[in-house]
Amino acid sequence: MQFFYSNYVCNMNVDFIIVGQGICGTWLSYYLSKTNASFIVIDNNQPNTSSKVAVGIINPVTGRRIVKTWIIDSLLLHLENACFELEKEIGFSILSQNKIIDFFSTLQIQSAFKNKIDEDDSFLKIPTNQNEFETLFNYEFGFGEISPCYLFNLKKVIPEWRKKLIAKNQILEELFVIDNLKFTNTKVTYKNINASKIIFCDGITSFNNPYFKNLPFSFNKGEVLQIETAEFPASNIFKKGIVLVPQGDNLFWVGSNYEWNFAHINPTNEFLEKTKKQLNNWLKVPFKIVDHKASIRPSNLERRPFVGFHPIHQNIGILNGMGTKGCTLAPYFAKQLVDNLFYNTPIHSEASLERFNAILK
Repeated sequence: MQFFYSNYVCNMNVDFIIVGQGICGTWLSYYLSKTNASFIVIDNNQPNTSSKVAVGIINPVTGRRIVKTWIIDSLLLHLENACFELEKEIGFSILSQNKIIDFFSTLQIQSAFKNKIDEDDSFLKIPTNQNEFETLFNYEFGFGEISPCYLFNLKKVIPEWRKKLIAKNQILEELFVIDNLKFTNTKVTYKNINASKIIFCDGITSFNNPYFKNLPFSFNKGEVLQIETAEFPASNIFKKGIVLVPQGDNLFWVGSNYEWNFAHINPTNEFLEKTKKQLNNWLKVPFKIVDHKASIRPSNLERRPFVGFHPIHQNIGILNGMGTKGCTLAPYFAKQLVDNLFYNTPIHSEASLERFNAILK
């Protein structure tokens, strides 16, 4: 069925081709592995994709208006069960519960946070000990707490799942070239791989995909730093304009920004200097910058995923457009897509690709 000699593939017939092994491709291949279907993932292991630069925060509230994340109750319920099952496969914990300590930058933001608690206190509270972090941070207007939130271990999950795919000859490590894709009404062919369907989980590359380029993608660039300091508790995520996230071994992820207009995809000195200044104003403890990265997020104007199959070319599908919520959304919608394929269950109407049938036709 599947035969590999280095990166060369000999006459393969599979049910599915998955393009990309970021967070979406990882979860989709995981759920397909639970079926009797055969599949191959094509991914060139690019180092600075959004899935590899992101830190994996699962935040139940979002935005400056501090509103509940879309369908968060369903997402969290599925996430906890999905991670429990995946942990058994890869042999280590991949989801840790944390809380976000949200420092207020103005009295108005403090007031807005308190008003949201009056409306719904399921994830929000104002801790009584407002002096708890005064030796670590400068903060004038107190802080709130968002809990529970979670950290998904992107740094380990994607490479560990890749090892599983390699061991089972289920991944081809090369750049996918869409000009090599051929299809009929009943099958798709990529080089000498024949499949029933192909599903694109390839992040920003889908913007140039001729079958999906009319979707309302709206990419933005994010930059992050990694700092080293021995002072902060690893059980908290700290936020004040920028976010400080524990990564173990006294390392902390610091980010991120959202640049909608950018000249290139590389890290910039402007972000570095601005963030250093923010850290120096915020932190009371010494730190050392050890890394600086940038990536492009596969966001979209609707802030809802793209999940499903092309209305004309029904053996060409997509699982993409997760934006900043990839770790929250990807497991849920990967499972929905697989269930739709095998049991014809519906995909959530606000995520289903059917809402774009008119422009895709």
